[in-house]
This record gives sequence, C-alpha cells and structure tokens, in this order.
Amino acid sequence: MAHRDARSAHGACTAFAALMTTATSTIPTPPARIHVLAKPTGAICNLDCAYCFYLDKEKLYPDSDFRMSDELLERHIQQLVEAHRGDRVTVAWQGGEPTLMGLDFYRKVVEYERKHARPGLVFENTLQTNGTLLDHAWCEFFREHGFLIGISIDGPRALHDHYRVDKGGKPTFDKVMRGVRLLQEHGVDHNVLCTVHRANADHPLDVYRFFRDEVGTDWIQFIPVVERVLGSTVSERSVGPEQFGSFLIAIFDEWVRHDVGRVFVQTFEAALRNWLGLKSSGMCVFDEACGHGLALEHNGDLYSCDHFVEPRHRVGNLRDKRLLDVVMSDEQRAFGRHKLESLPRECRECDVRFACHGECPKSRFLKTRDGEPGLNYLCAGYKAFFHHVDGPMKRMAQLVERGRPASDVMAILARESAAHAGRNEPCPCGSGTKTKRCHGAR
Repeated sequence: MAHRDARSAHGACTAFAALMTTATSTIPTPPARIHVLAKPTGAICNLDCAYCFYLDKEKLYPDSDFRMSDELLERHIQQLVEAHRGDRVTVAWQGGEPTLMGLDFYRKVVEYERKHARPGLVFENTLQTNGTLLDHAWCEFFREHGFLIGISIDGPRALHDHYRVDKGGKPTFDKVMRGVRLLQEHGVDHNVLCTVHRANADHPLDVYRFFRDEVGTDWIQFIPVVERVLGSTVSERSVGPEQFGSFLIAIFDEWVRHDVGRVFVQTFEAALRNWLGLKSSGMCVFDEACGHGLALEHNGDLYSCDHFVEPRHRVGNLRDKRLLDVVMSDEQRAFGRHKLESLPRECRECDVRFACHGECPKSRFLKTRDGEPGLNYLCAGYKAFFHHVDGPMKRMAQLVERGRPASDVMAILARESAAHAGRNEPCPCGSGTKTKRCHGAR
C-alpha cells in the first residue's frame, strides 16, 4: 500500500533518526499514531486480477451500493484527528479501486480535513490504485494536495499481464504505465507495489531492473501472494516459500552493491531497522505485535486488519463506536498480542526471529517439524533471505550507528570483491573501469 510511514524508513539508510513513535499493542496507552486503511468502494474494482484476495469480500455486503457516504467520510476524518496525539495524520485509501469514487469524493476529503484540523496538524493523504483510470485532472489534484500514490504493477508487460487483467480478461499493462507516466509528468509523489507470485517470482532481476530503469521509481514494495485453499494447500498462483526467498536474495544482491540510498525496497528497509534494534520495522508483518492497523469498509464497519475482513474480526462500526476506543479495546489488543503469543517454539527459538517475528498471522497455517501449528508458510524463504543478508545488514547497521550513510556499504563490498578480481578485469562495482584503477587501487 502507499503509506508514508513506510517511506519514513528511508532514514534507516541515511541517518539514525527515523524512529517510529507507535507503541506496541502490549502497552495499554494510546499510540501516538494509528493507521486505518479505508475502502470507500469496498471490494469493487474495474480489474479482475486473478489473485486478488479482496474481490470475494463483496459477498459480505449483498445489498450495498459500495459507496462511502459524505456523512461517514466526515466522521472518519474527524475520528482520525481525535485518535492521533501527534502532529501528523495519515489518511489512507485503498480498495477495490478507490478512484471509482470519483474526484469529487477526494475534494471532500480535503475539505473535511481542513474543517477538522487543529493548529499545527499535518495530513498525509495516501491512495493505492491500479492506475488505469488516472488522467490529468486526477494528477493535478494529487500534486496540489500532496497525495502519495501507490501504483500496483507486477513487472514488465508479460509478467504484469499474466494475472492483472480487466473484467474482460484483457491485459492492463499499457493503461497502468500510462497512469505512471501521468503521475511523473505532474510531479506526483508515488511508489510501486508489486505482488510476487508464481509467474514473476522466477524473474527477480527482470522485475527489479524494470522498476528501477524503465519505470524510474525509487521506492518498491514486494508483497508475496499466498492464497490458502484447504488446510496447508495454496493456489497454483501462490509464490513458493523457497521461490520467494530466492527472489528477495537476487534483488538484494543487486541492490546492496549498486542502489543503497538511491532505490528503497521496503523489505530491505524494514530488515535494516530490525538489525538496528529499532522499536518498529515500519512493516507490521515484521513487528513483534500488531493491532494498530485497522480496515474500514465503505459502510463504516471496522475490522482488526485488512487481511482479516471477515465477520469474526469485525470490531465495530464508526457510526456507533469511537475509533480510538476500538483500537484500545480488549478485543483489538488481544488480536495484536496474538501474533506474539501464538508463535510456535520453533519460531521462538529461531536465530532470525528478531527480523521476522513470524511474519503475518494470515500465513501461519503450516506445522513445525515437531507438529506444532502456527508456522508461517513463507518461513523457509524468509529464513534463507535473512541468513543471506546478515553480513551486509550488520555492516549497514554499524555505519548508521556511527553516523555514516548505509550507502557506504557499497564501496566496502566493492573493495572486498576487487581483492579477489584480476587487476585488469572490470571492477566488480560495475563502473566499467579496470579493477586496478577503481576499487582495486591502493
């Protein structure tokens, strides 16, 4: 999702100053900030992506028009303001496809923000979109009001179009890229969200280099597709555990040698924050506990998490409950603690638990080697990735703690590689210069 809290993790790679202020759900005091992912159109979308877990949520509301009312919108903004103790409020929109609400809806968002703002309060508006409906008017509005836009795209044309199709089954790559170029033309702050599935996971460098070199983005989120079918079975679209680990490792090896401080990959940023021992990784899936990220449906229903929009995790409705009361309720706090308290012994004793914390509970449907339930489906991949990056992460953490940019790690690794390269061979850093005249020089 497009989320400025995630973007604040940039600081972990440039300075030791981007501490998150959000408290963990085990502390019975209100957090300084909470996050509510609002879905003004519910699950309604103009695309029909094969792996979308949210399209089925339409069945929860069989008689709905799937449009958030103005009255509910204002109540949402007002309660967000009341629930925040800090000077920044993130207002996040997702779907479905949130642009189906039309531009006038978001003009009212800005209007209500101004109406309910207290002195010194800053609103950070974020919106996740498939990009196919964007035009100049949308982009001018986003630019004027400082929206951060997340664009969903799964890589180069063939990899993107494999699953991301419209209601008629037609490819969407060209429409999405048109939306990206419009955002860039208007100078709109944006990032890329890429789902990693069975079709694109075997092409990590094609995906990464496409985003870096052709799309021209400097911030990327990789979200694994895990579609549970029955028991521990997953759909054929789901990424394999080892496959996902190899995907991250290949991209990390390219990134840590060439792009630290220039391209920001959310998973790598979150990992570095955990290697630094910071209070929060900036990604809920890698934090010890959760519970401060709610999902708001178009009719006001609140759910414990975007991945748990189901009747048993409905925790209230904005029309009859205060947002802060829901966050601080025993039910929601228990939901957040369950992530920590339900870890199986194998996870509790794992040497990379500090980096993973069992990842997201939605994917904990395997059994450990001892037969204990609660092992994450992606465990094998994450464990391989975190072991692989341990050395560079420790070095970047040391650099940051000494007040140096984490990007200095690239020169360190290049010098080490140059020590094993021929003096007349191209330098391992990729400069195109001979090793003896680059990082191999005395």
